[in-house]
Amino acid sequence: MQRTPLYNDHVKLNAKIVEFAGWEMPIQYSGLKEEHLNVRKNVGLFDVSHMGEIRVKGPHAIKTLQWLTTNNVEALEKGQAQYSLLPNSDGGLVDDIIVYCLEKNSDYLVCVNASNEKKDWEHFQKNNQGAELINESSAWGQIAVQGPKAQELIEKVTGIKASAMKPFQTQSMKWQGSELIFASTGYTGEKGGEIFIESSSTSKLWNQLLEKGQDLGVLPIGLGARDTLRTEMKYSLYGHEINDVSNPYEAGLGWVIKPAAKDFLGKTPIVTRKEQGLTRSLIGFKTIERGIPRQDYTLHDLAGNKIGFVTSGTHSPSLDAAIGIGYVQTQFSNLSTEITVDIRGKKIKSIVCKTPFINN
Repeated sequence: MQRTPLYNDHVKLNAKIVEFAGWEMPIQYSGLKEEHLNVRKNVGLFDVSHMGEIRVKGPHAIKTLQWLTTNNVEALEKGQAQYSLLPNSDGGLVDDIIVYCLEKNSDYLVCVNASNEKKDWEHFQKNNQGAELINESSAWGQIAVQGPKAQELIEKVTGIKASAMKPFQTQSMKWQGSELIFASTGYTGEKGGEIFIESSSTSKLWNQLLEKGQDLGVLPIGLGARDTLRTEMKYSLYGHEINDVSNPYEAGLGWVIKPAAKDFLGKTPIVTRKEQGLTRSLIGFKTIERGIPRQDYTLHDLAGNKIGFVTSGTHSPSLDAAIGIGYVQTQFSNLSTEITVDIRGKKIKSIVCKTPFINN
């Protein structure tokens, strides 16, 4: 079991610690609902130091990333970030990632999911096109600062004018002697960003954010609320909405696939599947009757025929309603289509709805 640089801080805050992807992580502090709503209303801090970081450098950095990812990395300028996918040769997905351009054509930082860090690192090495690759996962701590008051807190502690930055931009600086990269990205649908900082300074930054954020209503937030927040936004989570056999077009991620701009690993099977006609679509739905959908519960039409399955489901604290994400046969993906979800043998009426579930 691995521990992030903030493990002792979580213990001091009386967090409930659980195993997640081989890490001892806080699932909640004061309570999932309170933490969730505080991110929507004020500001929350998330320890995401378990995420992996892979550095891609040198004259062949861009060639390597163009081959490894579905999005057009060449379009990135220094100080810009990009959501993207790592496809495999069969057209499925190794992971979803964010690529940060630290120096155009020569220096990039790639953030990968904690559960996939080892797999992704091997995938990068196997398919390298001549870049210098460095696994920097142990060198970085990472703190997400999210919520309507997040930018104010970031500015107060780091001096970075977060409110002046557009989404998916980065700034690098020295913070109290440590290298720091701020990115205006996040996984909640709220304002704010994610701060990469040298591991040794992560605890110092965390505690200053907590201390200087008291008047802004700051709270530490666990993995439980992180999941309900991202579900309300219908953001994909690897191992749920996407996996090694997922077609990204079916997952609604066609916007990060750029087949006209370049060649990339798995391009032919990914595009061919789309050209042949997609047979399933990822939808959001709300239950009309009482019951909370969970991963792998089956979805049915009103006649009782199985039409798909749930990838993520929860009770939405923002809506005080049960919501779910799932794959269904394409003909059942239209808004307002009535379906049912099988919850412990009972067919619970549900309706396909517009996503994100909440509108910020």
